[in-house]
Amino acid sequence: MALALGAGCHTAANAGQTAVTQPAPFESPPMLSGAPDVAALVAKVKPAVVSISTTRDVRLQGFDIFEGESQNRTMHQAALGSGIIVDAQGHVVTNAHVIDDATTVKVHIDERDYRAKVVGKDVRLDVAVLQIDNPPKDLPVASLGASEKTRVGEYVVAIGNPFGLGNTVTMGIVSAKGRVIGAGPYDDFIQTDASINPGNSGGPLFDLHGQVIGINTAINPQGKGIGFAIPIDAVKGALPQLIASGHVARGQMGVMIQGMDDGIAKALGMDHAHGALVEEVPSGSPADKAGIKSGDVITSVDGQDVKTSNELPRIIASHAPGTRVHLGVLRDKHAQDVDVTLEPMKDEGAKTEQTAPNERAQQGALGLAIGDEDGHVVVERVAPDGVADGKLRRGDVIEEVNRKAVSNAQDAVNALKAAKNGDAVLLKVKRGDASRFVALEP
Repeated sequence: MALALGAGCHTAANAGQTAVTQPAPFESPPMLSGAPDVAALVAKVKPAVVSISTTRDVRLQGFDIFEGESQNRTMHQAALGSGIIVDAQGHVVTNAHVIDDATTVKVHIDERDYRAKVVGKDVRLDVAVLQIDNPPKDLPVASLGASEKTRVGEYVVAIGNPFGLGNTVTMGIVSAKGRVIGAGPYDDFIQTDASINPGNSGGPLFDLHGQVIGINTAINPQGKGIGFAIPIDAVKGALPQLIASGHVARGQMGVMIQGMDDGIAKALGMDHAHGALVEEVPSGSPADKAGIKSGDVITSVDGQDVKTSNELPRIIASHAPGTRVHLGVLRDKHAQDVDVTLEPMKDEGAKTEQTAPNERAQQGALGLAIGDEDGHVVVERVAPDGVADGKLRRGDVIEEVNRKAVSNAQDAVNALKAAKNGDAVLLKVKRGDASRFVALEP
């Protein structure tokens, strides 16, 4: 059977044959019911997305074999990134790592390059703000949304400059929220499967309302199709300070914390793991002045629940220095209220060294061999597949057993033996320069 193809017509090749009608092509493709009109969205928001190029000076040292002497020379290294225009004055938000050590910064808008300067940078959040020199009039400005309202599974669109290919659009969904990837103290990333590649850094992640819900910042080289964005709520909190003063002033209360697990929660008399467990309270810190103690569990800040230890630094840092915050604290299975006045955040001080203890074994409980070393109770051996295997290691210093300080190995052994059968035993253990709590369940 021969078919003659036509636009909205048909013909029969031979008498008696059935003809097949071919539909005319759509003048514009129809939108499927419920499908997002991504093309219309991109046309609306893309003008506010910029490509960023930087150069930085790299000093190289070499040896001139003809002159017989060492020589220094400077090489200009180029880098690429993305950004988003956030106001009519020409301020652009990008990642701090995009403009690190840059000697020149250029912003590409509407086929033109404009010089820009860095007006503010927040390394902890990995956010920077640029100011375009002599920006054009009627700049397109992005609308900043609310990442807190974004739901897992929502469609999102990323626009940026991957591999120098500006105005690249990718689409996906919000794969997860609250991701902690070890990038800094305020890890709280939006995970997306919208394709994020080198050069997308600093570019926006849009929702289907055309609002920026995140700043694309990281990729997972081991997992294709997994990218991470800084929630725009955190960026909006830092933006006014970065524009006004070039940096962000955050409050801190000066404690070292660790996460909770079910074993530790049980040992502390909690029905489930939640809150942030205080490891150490440096002398003279705001927490020390307020009476916070090692072993306390911080469960709320100004009435806001602290679900995990990762949340506490972000919550505290959202307050300015000098703010008085109200903490809900669990101490020795009793709830308490503590007020702390926050101080300005400072850089981390130098860490002190600790000498490794010599081996001196004394058999303890729970599959541990412990001993005395220079006034400390030291773990000398951990029985394979025992209760403490994977939680303690040789060289750990046991400071407390069930919230009671121990000064020698015999005290520790007696305290361990005194624990009721079936009860979790809570140890405070120092490893290196940091102390943490470990729960052992017989």
